[in-house]
Amino acid sequence: MKNFIAHSDNVREEMLKGIGCSSVEDLFKQIPIKFENFKMEKPLIEMETQKRVKMLAKKNKVEYSNFLGGGVYNKFIPAGVNYLAQRMEFLTAYTPYQPEISQGTLQVIYEYQTMISRITGMDIANASMYDGGSACAEAVLMAHRINKGKYNKCLVSNRLNPEYKEVVKTYCWAKNIEIEWFDEIPENTEGYFCVLIQNPDYYGELTEIKKHDITLIVCANLSALSIVEPPRNADIVVGDIQPLGIPMNFGGPHAGYMACKEVYMRQMPGRLVGASLDADSKRAYTLTIQTREQHIKREKATSNICSNQSLIALCATVYLSLLGEEGFRQTGVMCFNNAHKLSEMLEQKGIKTLNKNFFNEFVIKVENSDEFLSKLKLNNILGGIKLNNNNILVCATEMNSEEEIEKYVNSI
Repeated sequence: MKNFIAHSDNVREEMLKGIGCSSVEDLFKQIPIKFENFKMEKPLIEMETQKRVKMLAKKNKVEYSNFLGGGVYNKFIPAGVNYLAQRMEFLTAYTPYQPEISQGTLQVIYEYQTMISRITGMDIANASMYDGGSACAEAVLMAHRINKGKYNKCLVSNRLNPEYKEVVKTYCWAKNIEIEWFDEIPENTEGYFCVLIQNPDYYGELTEIKKHDITLIVCANLSALSIVEPPRNADIVVGDIQPLGIPMNFGGPHAGYMACKEVYMRQMPGRLVGASLDADSKRAYTLTIQTREQHIKREKATSNICSNQSLIALCATVYLSLLGEEGFRQTGVMCFNNAHKLSEMLEQKGIKTLNKNFFNEFVIKVENSDEFLSKLKLNNILGGIKLNNNNILVCATEMNSEEEIEKYVNSI
């Protein structure tokens, strides 16, 4: 079992010596921890604890009309999603390595991959991205492998989600990949190995996706793809699956998705499940395509993804199954209609929308963002995300009723 021990005593001693510490305790002494002002209350029995927690919970303000977006969306989740996802057959933290005992889980992942492929217009999808940001970053590294390191520079849109930008910067820094940020894709892309854009972008703007001479990565909102043409000109399509039946949960946990053209599937990180026939000619599911290095040899793996987001993928699969193709499209139409109705009503009150084409998010221009949002908050409305002193990113989904939209406009 010694091969599974991360660091031996000799290795730890060498590492500590390299940073000028004599022991692990000496290392942690450098962290400033002050306990003198830390006061703990007396212990409570279970009944008292329940009462205390309920009292604290009442301080939360939850009755707000939500017009926030920016990557996390207030979506309707059918009751059946949580009920099915929490069944004992699925509720496990274990990653399904052993196909012979995980057929149910592997089938769910296979169906999820099929759904993501159909929505994005790509040939194949995986099931193991941590979130939208890591999916973007992994796609850049994948594009680097596809191009066999011919170039070491990539093009990334300035209109990418700011949180995704930070993740991409970290991944690229670790791989010594140079990022060039752009507002419009340059005509000459010689010397770059990929271009990463978001559509709709962080500010909600929809643009036509054109084919380029280099690997094209598109970060796409799956809800928008319910009514918007899939980015079939892309080589890799990524994003977050939070809009597919995943609660907002204070920003996480989420899961990302990645889909690509079949020619690139062997460079795709994460888990891939395939369908075949067993010895009795019955349909069987198994992890496929990848080498075992992906799971057991870190230095030879295609990425650092080491866990499977199968439970969240299960929620997305159940969500799409319950809605069906028509229901999924209807939610997209509702998002579109609500957002455009809000935009039109704001325009009538002199609040300008800066977008030309948008799905369910748009930027408005106001005199003072703080005052504008504070006024709405007093009326129990979360009015949007402040971008700067004069611009606010506003989002509407199928959850925003006609009354909420009218209240938003009448409150400013």
